[in-house]
Amino acid sequence: RLCVPLVLALPAMAAGEDGAPALQDSWGDFWLFRFFINAAGYASIVVPGFLLIHYFKRKNYLETGRGICFPVIKSCVFGSEVKSAHQEDGALPARAEPAESSTARQVFKLLFCAAGLQASYLTWGVLQERVMTRTYGATETDPGEKFKDSQFLVFMNRILAFTVAGLYCALTKQPRHGAPMYKYSFASLSNILSSWCQYEALKYISFPTQVLAKASKVIPVMMMGKLVSRKSYEYWEYLTAALISVGVSMFLLSSAPNRHVSTVTTFSGVVLLAGYIIFDSFTSNWQDALFTYKMSPVQMMFGVNVFSCLFTVGSLLEQGALLESVRFMARHSEFTAHAVLLSVCSACGQLFIFYTINQFGAAVFTIIMTLRQAFAILLSCLIYGHTVTVVGGLGVAVVFVALFLRVYARSRMKKRSKKLPAGESPVQKV
Repeated sequence: RLCVPLVLALPAMAAGEDGAPALQDSWGDFWLFRFFINAAGYASIVVPGFLLIHYFKRKNYLETGRGICFPVIKSCVFGSEVKSAHQEDGALPARAEPAESSTARQVFKLLFCAAGLQASYLTWGVLQERVMTRTYGATETDPGEKFKDSQFLVFMNRILAFTVAGLYCALTKQPRHGAPMYKYSFASLSNILSSWCQYEALKYISFPTQVLAKASKVIPVMMMGKLVSRKSYEYWEYLTAALISVGVSMFLLSSAPNRHVSTVTTFSGVVLLAGYIIFDSFTSNWQDALFTYKMSPVQMMFGVNVFSCLFTVGSLLEQGALLESVRFMARHSEFTAHAVLLSVCSACGQLFIFYTINQFGAAVFTIIMTLRQAFAILLSCLIYGHTVTVVGGLGVAVVFVALFLRVYARSRMKKRSKKLPAGESPVQKV
């Protein structure tokens, strides 16, 4: 399965496309204009929803409401208000230790999880760069055309994730749901905007730059954690965050004499990356707060993607962009295959995340995903011809050393917290 990205990328490599940052033909293609248009589409759904929620709460509908719509309104606005007394790590339920599982079986499971995560997200990364930076339908006489609507790709990813999560919840036993449904909309909005910024940024910066920027998001996540969840952090977390900042700076400030045109970092790319990091940091912290209700990760996945589908399809229909994107798919079957496979990899990757953490814990999962980021940079450089200087390579090494130090320190902290007497706890729950 790891060969899939290479096979899919061969047509683009053979065509000799230089992958320059997308040029806007009109104001309608400028990313800032598109951002505000998309935001206006989301607001057309959010504002009426906010007014309805405020109305039902002000009228004390939970006590006075009756009729066929009462269960739906109760679930969406009030929920059952069932919260867990304690939730390990705040974000995920405590994983069950395998009962007398053989070493060979555990090794097989670990290899299965690692292969699934690597195949899903490496393919996803290569396809993401292919879709956003290369043209479709190019011939000797026709330069082809690029797909420009990042929001449609977000919609494709979310509709499949919603379907997979819904089927999983329907076929397996899940905890009783207690959270008001509207609370998922906050994480959904920030998740949509972070994904849109991630796709749009590839029009202006290289994929390796984007990967390193993702690694540096631990810094705004910590800042957001202080603001949203009032968390405190250990000294080693600040140290590793500083090392990551140094490594990313080394990579971004390094220059190659024969730098490929697609690796030029523009101001728009930096702004979009900053938007991605900020929105994504809010998403993780808001989801962390939502897990105080009794719910499984798949229920969280389902709830967030319900609103994500609603927001994106509403905005696309208002702009008339949905039909335009469908027509693009009809003109270019190769794009259709890439978009569908992109969505499949995203949905499967989320399921592998839940399974890996449940079986082996967050530390093992973090190591696998850190290695995946390194492989993604290498694969992108091999397929799309990005160049990295010696200083830039040292910066990449510093970033990954810092990430592994975080994993090691976190595992040590967990072991130490387990040895503490009853009633004592470390400063930061990790």
